[in-house]
Amino acid sequence: MARDPEDLVEVDSDTPDLDGSVLLVNFDGFVDAGSAGKLVVEHLLERFENRVVATFDVDRLIDYRSRRPIMTYSTDRWESYQTPTLDVRLLHDTAGTPFLILNGPEPDHEWELFIAAVKALMDRWGVRLVASFHGIPMGAPHTRALGVTAHATRPELVGDHQQMPNTLQVPASITALLEFRLGEADRDAVGYAAHVPHYLAQTAYPTAAVTLLDAIVKATGLDLPDDSLREAARRAAVEIDRQVSESAEVADVVHALERQYDTFAEAAGKPSLLSDVLEQMPTADELGDQFEQFLAEQRPND
Repeated sequence: MARDPEDLVEVDSDTPDLDGSVLLVNFDGFVDAGSAGKLVVEHLLERFENRVVATFDVDRLIDYRSRRPIMTYSTDRWESYQTPTLDVRLLHDTAGTPFLILNGPEPDHEWELFIAAVKALMDRWGVRLVASFHGIPMGAPHTRALGVTAHATRPELVGDHQQMPNTLQVPASITALLEFRLGEADRDAVGYAAHVPHYLAQTAYPTAAVTLLDAIVKATGLDLPDDSLREAARRAAVEIDRQVSESAEVADVVHALERQYDTFAEAAGKPSLLSDVLEQMPTADELGDQFEQFLAEQRPND
């Protein structure tokens, strides 16, 4: 039986002309070290007025038992329910240029139909470029510039960002499949993964969000201020340095990462760490034992 992708989404008929616009994509549920992608989305939604222009049917797409929504119980009754939402929002940058954000829980079901629905929305609105973004854990210190790995449907879209020098097989994500399907359809799509230090992967790390936003701005030409994110990154850096200085064991590990990072970066003749030398870096498990207490002291708001 043929399935209609338009059955998955309800579209606002009052959407203005968006020809040539950009669609930013970030889903909850996949890898997002340092909550880097989530912080970018939150920053943009707080900074710019926005409204929903398309809403997907989460009852068809989400497995509630694998990601149970939150309900609040008060004394003798259920008081509230946090309804999951997967939607597209319309925003305008500082210069008044429209752009879109697709955000919400990553679909568990009907991936191909969902992607067909997204492509139909792109055609309807004249979207020229899709840009996705998230954070990945890396064996690198927070005291060095964060790297960004980029991939795209055309080499020209990658620019001067780092690329993986080898072939990898990894678990699929809806974001990766969307980019792959868009490439098959000769549509432009680019993805960015900010390199987040292993030991900060479990806490909010706004420095990674700043790095992602900078990559998005360069790729899209949108005027997206990052002042508040940079201030949050500055405060986070101060707190991280304080906690590192209070633990000789943690400081030793950070210094060891710095030495290895600098050695490999110098040998490679590049300003930041590439994946071809990551196998020589401490693993996440090795770092985890020494940073267990450090991470336990972290708070999401830090």
